[in-house]
Amino acid sequence: MNLPEAVIDVRGLCKRFGDKTVVDGFSLQVAKGEIHGFLGPNGSGKTTTIRMLCGLLTPDAGEGRCLGHDVLRESDAIKREVGYMTQRFSLWDDLSIEENLHFVGRMFGLAGRRRRVDQALDELGLGGRRRQLAGTLSGGWKQRLALASCLLHEPRLLLLDEPTAGVDPKARRDFWEEIHRLSAAGITVLVSTHYMDEAERCHRLSYLAYGRLLTTGSGADIVAAQGLSTWAVSGDGVERLTEALRQLPAVEQVASFGRQLHVSGRDAERLQAALEGFVDAHQLRLAAARPSLEDVFMHLMRSARDPLEP
Repeated sequence: MNLPEAVIDVRGLCKRFGDKTVVDGFSLQVAKGEIHGFLGPNGSGKTTTIRMLCGLLTPDAGEGRCLGHDVLRESDAIKREVGYMTQRFSLWDDLSIEENLHFVGRMFGLAGRRRRVDQALDELGLGGRRRQLAGTLSGGWKQRLALASCLLHEPRLLLLDEPTAGVDPKARRDFWEEIHRLSAAGITVLVSTHYMDEAERCHRLSYLAYGRLLTTGSGADIVAAQGLSTWAVSGDGVERLTEALRQLPAVEQVASFGRQLHVSGRDAERLQAALEGFVDAHQLRLAAARPSLEDVFMHLMRSARDPLEP
């Protein structure tokens, strides 16, 4: 797929540490202003890929461009135009919000630093706390400060590595409103997350497992491509019947959702017939359900093999 104004356009990226291949043949295109979600279990290669894209790691193989710069030979140019927010808060606890931002501004050698710091404080709602020490902030306010520091040098691309881990639901919602505001202003965002509700807020998604890209596309396209049929099974004692459901013909996965079990498979007719007999025998209830992203990603993980397993 050729995207107009592709901000990220890479093919076949690989990264090895010793004899372990952490990223294997990764390809991706991301358009200007797109919010692209990066999903996958811990250890799937998301952080390593992000670090290759922002110039912190050099790929061992592959090719491509980020912000028009060669990912193999122009890492310094990429760094100047990228805002990278790491998983862990990496600013200084014993400096105030304002002092942290001025410190970052000095490191970038920003012209008009005071104006840019004041602008970041206002846009992220930090002005009233500008003199508060960073170490005393809650997770949500630390998140805002980290984002403000990423935006000081007016990057064209934001790379966000699990930015909302450990913050409360309101702070996560506010954060995503800000991400969509930045996207509307033309800033491209690549964000890794474990939260399915956040994945649904992205324009497009990529799912990695064991260093390999399993699928990419819009959430709706990814769900449709897997061809899953999903049913919700509910009733008294249903949670004790999980293993019995897994043994039925055409059942490929069973997952708990509240007081229901979501049962999925790709052979819709056989699955429905098996479930109708099962619920009648156990006096349960059966209802058709729309496959969710979580259903699909669990299904993808079942088909992915850990290359380190014998």
